[in-house]
Amino acid sequence: MRKNICVYCGASAGTNLAYTEAAQELGKTIAQQGRRLIYGGGNKGLMGVLANAVLDAGGEVTGVIPERLVEAETAHLGLTKLEVVADMHIRKARMSELADGFIALPGGIGTLEELFEVWTWSQIGYHKDPVGLLNIRDFYSPMNTFLQHVVDEGFVRQSYFNTLLVSDNAQDLLEKFDQYQPHNLDRWAK
Repeated sequence: MRKNICVYCGASAGTNLAYTEAAQELGKTIAQQGRRLIYGGGNKGLMGVLANAVLDAGGEVTGVIPERLVEAETAHLGLTKLEVVADMHIRKARMSELADGFIALPGGIGTLEELFEVWTWSQIGYHKDPVGLLNIRDFYSPMNTFLQHVVDEGFVRQSYFNTLLVSDNAQDLLEKFDQYQPHNLDRWAK
């Protein structure tokens, strides 16, 4: 079982209640399955909803937040553990170090940046953990269509694109994580 699940998500709740409900369901599922949430340490938007859902269900939450966001009063002070780091680069590296699986809920530019970075790290062998999308209300479907276009144009291999796990259900996605076999894609082979 993949015990430490890093989740990237919005510091906003978005415009549809379904996103909040999905964050609550994911948090509850993580806790009920005896997993630990690793996330960005915030108390706002989907980040706060997710962390609170894990805590309310009796689970453990480790937040990793840069000093600047603590100063902006966005840190969740009720977590199992809150690590304050110097900057965003250290935050992302530390979250990756703690996790053995990565999920993106709906979110903005920061969520997308974190998702693509950790997925890239997988491609070049920095980790061998699953990366997945919780595709609520087809939030990520337009992006996946574009990514298939990137494959079709020869910039990403289909086999690598296929490593991105997708589901609209938290339990299903976590089951895919537990069944995940690290890929051995030779990025530089002809």
